[in-house]
Amino acid sequence: MNTWQLPEGVDELIGDRALVFECVRRQLIDLYTEKGFGLVIPPMVENIETLLLTSESIDKKTFKFLDPDSGKMLGVHADITPQIARIDAKQDSDKVIKYCYVNAILQTKADDFYTSRSPIQAGAELYGSNSVDSDIEIIVLMLDSLKLLSIEPIVLSLGNVAIFNALIAEETLSDDQALLLREIFIKRSTPDLVKFLSNNALNNTNKFSALMKLEGDVSVLDEALTIFNDIPKAKLAIQDLVKINAYLSSTTDVQIVIDLAELKVYEYHTGIVFSAYNENYSKALSQGGRYNGLSALFGRKQRAATGFSFDLKFLTH
Repeated sequence: MNTWQLPEGVDELIGDRALVFECVRRQLIDLYTEKGFGLVIPPMVENIETLLLTSESIDKKTFKFLDPDSGKMLGVHADITPQIARIDAKQDSDKVIKYCYVNAILQTKADDFYTSRSPIQAGAELYGSNSVDSDIEIIVLMLDSLKLLSIEPIVLSLGNVAIFNALIAEETLSDDQALLLREIFIKRSTPDLVKFLSNNALNNTNKFSALMKLEGDVSVLDEALTIFNDIPKAKLAIQDLVKINAYLSSTTDVQIVIDLAELKVYEYHTGIVFSAYNENYSKALSQGGRYNGLSALFGRKQRAATGFSFDLKFLTH
C-alpha cells in the first residue's frame, strides 16, 4: 500500500479548489450571520450516547472508538443536526434561536445524499418556532445559499412527514410493523406496499395506497386535501404545504414539485421536508425539514426546530 493514498471515500481540497471553497465558505457565513443565524463549531467527537440518541441511521454511519483517557466510547460526528439540538438544549431558552455551521463530518459509508465519506456539511437551523413562516424562512435561506453558489435553476421538492405520521396514528400497528411500513415508503416500493396491505388489516388501506402515488405539480395538494379531509392532522400538514407553495410561487422563480410520500432516511423529521435539485446534478443539492422532537432527548422540554444542510465541498468542485 502506498503511504500517500487516502482511505476510500475520503478526499481533500488543495490549490485553486481549496481557495474557491474558502471564499464561498466566508460568503455563506456572512449571508447566514446577516440573517441572524449565529455561527457554531461543534466538536468533531462526542460521547457516543449523545450522537446516537436521534437516529438508527446515524448510528450506522458513525465511526466509534474507545477513548483511552476516559475509557468511554466516543463517536465522530456523522451529522451536525443532533449536535445543534444538544447545543440548543444547553441554552435552556424559550426564545427563537438561529444557528449556522460549516463543519467537516465523517461517515462510515457514503449515502444517497453525500458523495463521499468526508463531506463538509454547511447549513442552518432555527429553534423555538413551530410556525410555517419559520419553514419558509429556512427554505428561502437554502435557496439563497444555492444562488450564492451560482446554481440555477432550482427544482424544489416539498413534502410533509406529518401526513404519514397522522395515518400511522390512526392504526394499531406494532413498532416493527410501523418501521417496516416506513421503510417501504422510504424505498418507494409499491409492490412491497401492496404486499404489506394485503397481509395486515388497516383502517386506511386506500389512503396509504393513495399517499404512495401523490407526487407531481401543485394540483396534488388539492387532491390530497380531498383524500385526507377526515384526518385533521394530515389536513393541517397539507395546508402548511399550500401556504409554503403560495409564498414561494409569488416571491421566487423556483419550480415546485410536490412529493407527499417522501420520508427522509433520518427518523427525526416530523413535518415539512424539502430537497433542492438542478438538472446538472444527479442527486439532491440540499435538503432539510422540520424536526420537533430532538430537544426532549437531551433532558429538556420539546423545542420546535427546522433546518437544512448540504455538502459544500461537493457543490464547489
